[in-house]
Amino acid sequence: MKKAIVFILASAMIAMMLSGCAQAPSASATPANDAPNPPEGTAAAPEAGRLNIITTIFAPYDFVRQIAGDKADVTMLLPPASESHSFEPTPQDIIKIQDSDVFIYVGGESDAWVDGILDSMDTSKKEIITLMDCVEVVEEEVVEGMEDDEHDHGHEEGEEAGHDDEHEGEETGNDDEHEGEEAHEEEAGHEHEEEIAYDEHVWTSPRNAKLIVQKISGALCARDAANAAEFQTNTAAYMTQLDALDAKFQEVVDSAARKTIVFGDRFPFRYFTDAYGLTYSAAFVGCSTESEASPATVKFLIDKVNAEKIPVVFHIELGNENMTNTICEETGAKPLLLHACHNITRDDFLAGRTYIDLMTNNVETLREALA
Repeated sequence: MKKAIVFILASAMIAMMLSGCAQAPSASATPANDAPNPPEGTAAAPEAGRLNIITTIFAPYDFVRQIAGDKADVTMLLPPASESHSFEPTPQDIIKIQDSDVFIYVGGESDAWVDGILDSMDTSKKEIITLMDCVEVVEEEVVEGMEDDEHDHGHEEGEEAGHDDEHEGEETGNDDEHEGEEAHEEEAGHEHEEEIAYDEHVWTSPRNAKLIVQKISGALCARDAANAAEFQTNTAAYMTQLDALDAKFQEVVDSAARKTIVFGDRFPFRYFTDAYGLTYSAAFVGCSTESEASPATVKFLIDKVNAEKIPVVFHIELGNENMTNTICEETGAKPLLLHACHNITRDDFLAGRTYIDLMTNNVETLREALA
């Protein structure tokens, strides 16, 4: 339903643009350098002759800044301090995507709204990059003790089906029609059950970040040959920084006393833990819409921390820290942030904080957690 609404909205907006009934508002793009976007409503429109690049979330936004330097305009659609999984585009956002030369989005469940927008516009002259197409993706997994959204959803469907059975026989005049509808619903149900959910948080591994940066760099070079040499130079320098970051994480893990981390929150670090050979326990999968875990999940995590004397329980940025704090109060563990780089606070945004900054802080945080 949400995707259909976005499609209708996008189609209407683009029709207005083509008919000249809508004037594009001032864009929030700024030159892709270390300076962040100015406050909303104060930004100038992208400069003529420069690449206009739109990203949905923070990580690719910052990757573009590092590659393009001051040779392009880059905009992040997700407002600072906003939760990425509940983001819904505004009509102005749709116009920004329409006007972009390069559009970069994740491609997972959180970006389901994108498909309807892209389907509604001519993208033949637009470079579109999906982060999940840049790397080898893995299935989202439910580990021991974790809340299972899929299971809960299935239970609700089962309850509804049982409820329907109570009324069986009340409507007997249209058996053939109902049989056809039931067969269609059963087929749709099977398709739903067979759908594989892939973990979308591909950028949380510095090794994946390198692959994403290479893809973005290649696209920018192809679109702007005049600045390709500078893009390549910037990319090489940034790859060196990512290599150094990777080495720091590897050193922490190699010298660690333990190899398990615990989250009283969603878990968007599957690619990160796979890269460095870590195991984890968490309350929810990375894209869960839940914020309150069952008593059984909380108890499992408390017992895990106590049994293995785990010193730190993590939460992610801009989330609900209540469960992490509860676990720490019960165990004496320390609550700490492990930043997943979905988004940043407004203060950090205005200060020009980068992916490297945030992940470097994670290095020391992880060191404390694995002590």
